[in-house]
Amino acid sequence: MGILSWIVFGLIAGVIAKFILPGRDPGGIIVTILIGIVGGLLGGWIATRIMGAAGVTGFNLMSFVWAIVGSVILLLIYRLIFHRTHA
Repeated sequence: MGILSWIVFGLIAGVIAKFILPGRDPGGIIVTILIGIVGGLLGGWIATRIMGAAGVTGFNLMSFVWAIVGSVILLLIYRLIFHRTHA
């Protein structure tokens, strides 16, 4: 259930990341959802590989926090790339 958990966390985390980093981003809600899903997977990877945390065993607060962290990181990277190529 690990990857499925990160995808579900990512859907919600993408919206929360957008609230943490408000602004006009191209793509609308679809891109926000995709960033959230990939960011949730990134957060899961960071938690398990870099921080040495246990894998996702279900829905818990720390897993959700890592999904939000991954989504915020990915949203920042997305904005850096977008502003650099279209500025």
